[in-house]
Amino acid sequence: MASLNVYSVLVVLFLTCGAVMATKDNDQIIKENNCETKMGLPCVLEAFMSIFKTKGISNKCCDELVVLGKVCHTTFGKRTLESPLFKDLNLATIIAKSIQTWNNFLALIDSPSPSS
Repeated sequence: MASLNVYSVLVVLFLTCGAVMATKDNDQIIKENNCETKMGLPCVLEAFMSIFKTKGISNKCCDELVVLGKVCHTTFGKRTLESPLFKDLNLATIIAKSIQTWNNFLALIDSPSPSS
């Protein structure tokens, strides 16, 4: 549970302070696409955990992320990686996990529902 609290704090820091540390380009993309208003905090946490930890994600949050869109998903990822809090992470691994997470979301959305 403490681990979840640490990641919750990191996500909150990311959402509140990330704009200061991000490039103007990423901030502009986020603003133009209303990225910060399209996804609830619980789903932001789930998506974050699915990329930075080996965690699953609910169908509800998967739907929210797809509505958020790939542009917002990618831009948030870039902005996160620009933060000094994440400077020690392997950039290639995180980018690969982000792409894999996005593809997994699309696969879940596109897969047919089980028949009753």
